[in-house]
Amino acid sequence: MKLQEYTSSKGNFEECMKCTVCTAYCPVLQVNPLYPGPKQAGPDGERLRLKDPYFFNKALKYCMNCKRCEVACPSGVHVADLIQAARIKYDTTPPKLRDQILASTDFMGSLARPFAPIVNGVTGLGITKTVLDATLKIDRHRTFPKYSGRSFEGWLKRHRKEQAAFPEQVAYFHGCYVNYNYPQLGKDLVKVMNALGIGVQLLDKEKCCGIAMITNGMSQSARKHAEHNVGVLKKAVDQGLKVVTTSSTCTFTMRDEYPSLLDVDNSAVKDSLLMATRLIYEKLEKGATLKFRADYHKKIAYHTPCHMEKMGWGIFSEKLLKMIPGVEFVMLDSACCGIAGTYGFKKENYEASQAIGAALFSQIESVNPDIVACDCETCKWQIEMSTGYPVQNPISILADALE
Repeated sequence: MKLQEYTSSKGNFEECMKCTVCTAYCPVLQVNPLYPGPKQAGPDGERLRLKDPYFFNKALKYCMNCKRCEVACPSGVHVADLIQAARIKYDTTPPKLRDQILASTDFMGSLARPFAPIVNGVTGLGITKTVLDATLKIDRHRTFPKYSGRSFEGWLKRHRKEQAAFPEQVAYFHGCYVNYNYPQLGKDLVKVMNALGIGVQLLDKEKCCGIAMITNGMSQSARKHAEHNVGVLKKAVDQGLKVVTTSSTCTFTMRDEYPSLLDVDNSAVKDSLLMATRLIYEKLEKGATLKFRADYHKKIAYHTPCHMEKMGWGIFSEKLLKMIPGVEFVMLDSACCGIAGTYGFKKENYEASQAIGAALFSQIESVNPDIVACDCETCKWQIEMSTGYPVQNPISILADALE
């Protein structure tokens, strides 16, 4: 289905009842008066844009694509998709150098990894942040994620034979974060899967899921990544493998955004692409077991990322964490952390980003957990920077709690 067909049919903007529930739930509108809000930017604006592209409003760039408007909509209108599709179709403004840098995660990760200690030291300096703020408009208050000197792909390749020995296999879409920033999460996934008798395979040369390219005006590049990844995923699925992920945003992008925003057909792989937490929970429900340490005792507060909430899969992370005998579990109120990938790194968005997350930060501080659990790496960066509390993926918590 072509993009304009999607915005007219699947986007079903005529189903909008003008109830303004989406407006009430929009985190951006509460803190940024420049944003017209999801109802006006989405279904209302689409009626005008179809008559004349002149009515496209560049203020749509303030939409974080968090999907909370779609979760709230009683009519099932694809509000956020209408907004992002309009940006792709009508906004001809070329992306800034800053936006290209922020969106090119594979490229930047490949450059940084060989010099990780130097890069990490330099990007943590106040003078570096001041220069980036003045030249590229990357806000000086933002803390950058650290790079790893070794890739997860390299590590798993060295363990390929022992993984192949397991009777059951899955393929793992690790994403940029695991490969370039935090390989330990990938290692934790392997540990949990192995405990279930499952070996983990690499996909054949995966690329970044493309979400940062979509939101930074690089839709053509994102489409190329999507077409490549669907082909890579199909190779695994054709071998009878499920594909597991540990990032809620990567998962949502490949399952939902590829067809809706990039016109890339993923029907051959969508149902085989799952968050690892869902696959693990389903295995345990069918009789598999995990043995946990008797000395593991943690107070864990779980934050549901916006894209996880849109998929409706936060329940699997919640149930898995509750299965650990030594866990005191606290479910945090549904709230956006405010970072939205690269959105919160930009100087023009930083203040709004922090204001959006303020209620969540305050609740975390009042709960005072040992760990905040979250399935999204950028939520992790935002929460750790803004509260000081450590954030771990539920997979890492499971791995740490295993006997």
